Amino acid sequence: MWQHTGNKRPPFAIPPAAGQESVWDYPRPPRLVDDERLVQVMFEGTTIAETRHSKRLLETASPPAFYLPPSDVVWDYLRPNPAGTFCEWKGRASYLDVVVGSGSALMAAWYYAAPGARYADLADFVSFYPGRVVCLVDGVRVRAQAGDFYGGWITPEIVGPFKGESGTGGW
Repeated sequence: MWQHTGNKRPPFAIPPAAGQESVWDYPRPPRLVDDERLVQVMFEGTTIAETRHSKRLLETASPPAFYLPPSDVVWDYLRPNPAGTFCEWKGRASYLDVVVGSGSALMAAWYYAAPGARYADLADFVSFYPGRVVCLVDGVRVRAQAGDFYGGWITPEIVGPFKGESGTGGW
């Protein structure tokens, strides 16, 4: 089993080409960075969120999760879900269902109402699971991170392998 021990990429990591990022160069604990690309989230052909003011959470071995400011989310399409999880760094996550007309995507989004101090800028920003709704970055559809738990957004400039894929249970 491979253990992360600093900033050195493991031998199985895909080397990034020019203009690419390796998830194995991301830190642990994660780092929050601003992103000005156009981020859109849709469900059933309806825009749920759109922004050029997202934040990416960069964490070793995972594609970034994009978080959108609450002011750029159409809250009429979101309903609280009683589920919750806990992150050792960000704190308690609350989940949201996306509902458009008669269609719904359960637990399609999450947010941190009161994140830990290091991630205070993330308060009430919303992230979406790209496997449950359509997520676009600068018009390019995002691929979902493997597994039902992780919410990473795989965009063309990101290389892995990524946590959640087959054989990564020990990471």
